Amino acid sequence: MSTAMTSVTPQLTRPGVKTAMPLKPILKPPSYLLGTRRTSDDAGLDDDDVESLQNPRKRQKVEFDLNNIEIHEIGTRSVDEIKQEIRKALDRHDQGDDEDYDILKETLSGKQVYDDDEDEDVDPSLPAKRRQELKVYLVSLASFSPRLGRSCDGLVKSVLQCQWLGRDDQFAKIYVQFLAALVSAQGARLTQVLSAIVERFTDSRPSDWAVPNYSNVSRDAAQERLHVALQYLLQLFPSTKPVLEHLIATKYPFHDEPKRMHLAYVDNLLRLRSYCPELKAEIVDLIISKLVKIDVEMQMDLDDMDDRLAAMVAMALKSSRENGNQDEDDSDESDAESVDSDESEDDEYTRVKTAKENIEKMDSILDTLFELYTPSFADPDSDEAFEAFEDLLSEFSNLILPTIKSRHTQFLIFHFGQKSERLMDAFCGTCINIAFESQRPLILQQAASAYLASFVARGAHVPGHIVVKIFEVLGFHLDQMRALYETTCRGPDVRRYAPFYALMQALMYIFCFRWQDLIRSVPDEVDKDDLSTYLDQEIEWEAEIKDIMRRNIYSKLNPLKVCSPVIVEQFAKLAHRFRFMYVYPLIESNKRLRLSQFSAGAYSSGGALRDLSFDVNDESWQQLGSFFPFDPYQLPVSKRWVEEDYLQWRPIPGLNQDDLDDDSDEDEQEGENEEVEEDTATDDEAGEDE
Repeated sequence: MSTAMTSVTPQLTRPGVKTAMPLKPILKPPSYLLGTRRTSDDAGLDDDDVESLQNPRKRQKVEFDLNNIEIHEIGTRSVDEIKQEIRKALDRHDQGDDEDYDILKETLSGKQVYDDDEDEDVDPSLPAKRRQELKVYLVSLASFSPRLGRSCDGLVKSVLQCQWLGRDDQFAKIYVQFLAALVSAQGARLTQVLSAIVERFTDSRPSDWAVPNYSNVSRDAAQERLHVALQYLLQLFPSTKPVLEHLIATKYPFHDEPKRMHLAYVDNLLRLRSYCPELKAEIVDLIISKLVKIDVEMQMDLDDMDDRLAAMVAMALKSSRENGNQDEDDSDESDAESVDSDESEDDEYTRVKTAKENIEKMDSILDTLFELYTPSFADPDSDEAFEAFEDLLSEFSNLILPTIKSRHTQFLIFHFGQKSERLMDAFCGTCINIAFESQRPLILQQAASAYLASFVARGAHVPGHIVVKIFEVLGFHLDQMRALYETTCRGPDVRRYAPFYALMQALMYIFCFRWQDLIRSVPDEVDKDDLSTYLDQEIEWEAEIKDIMRRNIYSKLNPLKVCSPVIVEQFAKLAHRFRFMYVYPLIESNKRLRLSQFSAGAYSSGGALRDLSFDVNDESWQQLGSFFPFDPYQLPVSKRWVEEDYLQWRPIPGLNQDDLDDDSDEDEQEGENEEVEEDTATDDEAGEDE
């Protein structure tokens, strides 16, 4: 067997692609896109190609020289014989006789299986020749591409369903050439051809592309062939890019598909991104938007679980890691053992399994994204790093910020945003702009304040001078809001003055975590490594810090009544022991204050809530939630990226001494009673011994 291929055969390597001008992310009709002007350098075209693109009536012509492929004894019949067979089948199909046409479809589907043992008795080389004969069919069919219009949909579908990734290298080259010839002659087939390729993005196991009687093809080799085909079409047909953008979005695996499919699809998208810079931003948009949806669903599922189910999820995750994160389809027994379910617990088993798989998807994809972006931040002060961070900021503003329930995706911005002060400034500036733009929805303004406070409070690499600067900026805006709202304020009302309360809560949150950075000087007896030595000392705070908090806490808006009770309590405790501010009298008086008397609308009387069976004495619905998006990161694999970035809560020894004293008095009294009883029992036993 010998073959002679023309030089236009695509090589199974990944040649470089010249950077093209960005395309607008709008799907346009193929006829318009084929006429789109691009520079010849951008598209890699010569003058004749440019002329054909500028003339919408002149179809771009691709020279394959398929007729010059010389094949000698590759199969049991020659190219001319097979061409005659194809011509005959197509002619009869046009006349309404589909017998030969159906046989041709079956042949080109590649699904025919031959009995090798029986054939070897006649001719030992016959089985191999028959397997190779499909190449001749593809080479021959390419010359009939102009006839493969709508009437031949079934035949084209059979060819596109052919399992070509698991065959030999030469077959893959011929198949890619056929796809290009088909699209060149039948432009309307472009979407169909691209769809067949993108559908393979979820293939992750050898069984997905294996072909009987062919040598095993590795995952890397199969993926390489897939992207050679896609890159070849991208180079030949400029209209491919916008069509491809639409397809990669529609073919993305559903959220309940197995983890292996999600990971394979993301891996292929990122590989496409490496040689198609025009789709670089769109691909990351797509991945993060899908990731946010999984993130939200995962968090909602976990929030709805009781402690027992949550523990079962943790056990399932631990078992999966111990078993090497085996594929879901290959580890049903492991799942069953880790969850220990029976028929009566099918619903619980399903919930636990779904939560586990979502966590693993999130974990693996985020780990991949952290690894993807890390090289761009090798020099955090470089333009490359800033451009990459601008892309992340765009994802944050458009996809993450509007999704309040997102729990982990935002840690991409948290991690890379701490790489340099320039990047910190960019993120903080973005949050401030959103938080104080009046045309923004209130929910976005509150979310931006929470993100900013959480970033400054929890960012281990955020320096003290930035903490002070952000505190002062937020305090300035808080004073402005207070001056605006107090003119019409009758009392605390979260519905009317939500931005003010969100900002006040953000400042208290920052104070609780970064109080040391807000201090200007301390007495000599304070040991900065011993937090307990700060308690009950005369501390000098940075200018305006005390005044900002005092003016707003004691304003008519009364934020301590509306802000999250957990944060208010912690702030009050720290402020008191640091002699910063004593707010306990205000907190006590707020307990006698009913928020409903200041609320406007149907909710003020509680009528609407009574209709919904709410307890009108419960005021939690009229208070802010404690949403701070950079709370501890729990994903087991990808947490390695953020462990050094995260400032954990540091308890202060002796801070709760008053509470402990009360508890210790009660414990001491109980202990004395127990001691008396124990002594009595011991004495009795001693008496018996005597």
